[in-house]
Amino acid sequence: MTQTIISAKGLQKTFGTFKAVRGLDFDIEAGTCVGLLGPNGAGKTTTMRMLMGLSGITGGELTVLGKTPEDLTRTEKSQIGLVPQMDNLDTDVSVTENLEIYGRFYDVSWEELAVRVPQLLDFMQLSDKAHARVNQLSGGMKRRLVIARALISNPDIVFLDEPTTGLDPQVRVLIWKQILSLKAQGKTLLLTTHYMDEAQRLCDRIIIIDEGQVLDDDTPKNLIKKHVSGHVVEVPKAELSTFKTYDADSEDIGNAVLLYVDKIEPYAAQIKNHPGTFYRPANLEDVFLRLTGRSLREGA
Repeated sequence: MTQTIISAKGLQKTFGTFKAVRGLDFDIEAGTCVGLLGPNGAGKTTTMRMLMGLSGITGGELTVLGKTPEDLTRTEKSQIGLVPQMDNLDTDVSVTENLEIYGRFYDVSWEELAVRVPQLLDFMQLSDKAHARVNQLSGGMKRRLVIARALISNPDIVFLDEPTTGLDPQVRVLIWKQILSLKAQGKTLLLTTHYMDEAQRLCDRIIIIDEGQVLDDDTPKNLIKKHVSGHVVEVPKAELSTFKTYDADSEDIGNAVLLYVDKIEPYAAQIKNHPGTFYRPANLEDVFLRLTGRSLREGA
């Protein structure tokens, strides 16, 4: 049987008259990787802060490990690891000392740290930087160290708040590999990211929110099937008058029209005869843009 490890029922958060979170409902089962996605200002950061007990809830119910975040003991909090958006490492000490200090904060014994620190440095491919100062590390190395630090207490739950933002493709792929490894170990992962390919690759379920409300909650495959079918055909408006759309579900994106279709075969000959037209498999980014819109957003 599956165990619900995080549960939100009608979760709300207001700041004065501003409603940042407006009644979120979701459950997260143990051993799964769930993506919390939304545009800037959607309420993701506020929700993460409530989950961590860093911000109180205004209304509704929220439990983590069966308790409200405020009621978790220090030992229970050690079962939760956090990878924050911004790197907040101690630049005055070495890579190893960053892990040791954080581990001691959670009462990890020196004997355990002697084993765990080298394991985590190897896990994040930082063994050769064990005695380096943080300011000697590249941006990608710092990010990997932050992830290693989040794992120092061997937590059951790991919150990953935009873990790969600003990193080059090689580092992103390495972090993806290690996140999948954590999932294989039975860790429960909650991921926020603006990279839809990352969410589609890593997550068992996706919760898409906007304006503090859940827009949809399902597997990446089901979300794509529900909202954008299997394929996307992009037809420039200049060629639309001679392109038969077969009444396909469509979206106007300004200089072109996107057709969302289950089968590409009826369109194959037309695509070949219209040089500006192309097609591709539908993906989670298509879903995200259909549900949240294409206008730019400001805010966190």
